[in-house]
Amino acid sequence: VQLAESGGGSVLPGGSLRLSCAASGIFSSGRPMNWYRQAPGKEREWVATISETGSTNYADFVGGRFVVSRDNAKTTTDLLMNNLKPEDTGVYYCKVAVFGISYWGQGTQVTVSS
Repeated sequence: VQLAESGGGSVLPGGSLRLSCAASGIFSSGRPMNWYRQAPGKEREWVATISETGSTNYADFVGGRFVVSRDNAKTTTDLLMNNLKPEDTGVYYCKVAVFGISYWGQGTQVTVSS
């Protein structure tokens, strides 16, 4: 299983970014997909999960600003982030678990700064 994130960048506070994660590998489809982030000097934290059927869950700090989606045919998941704040700065990762083993992408940097 391989995961590859894209779409990070630098934005002003209040701006938006859409991150994408492409999964490949024989067992990569039909599983919940997760987004995490890691801010400088902090531990990695969970952001959102989308199940194989499309149900979603978000961390409290998201506050309705992010939307996670998936395209099962393409085994991709997107994270649309709106009204970004400086505290959203960090490296964003996607993760999928296969038979109890977690697979991570390399991460994509998001910087929110004026």
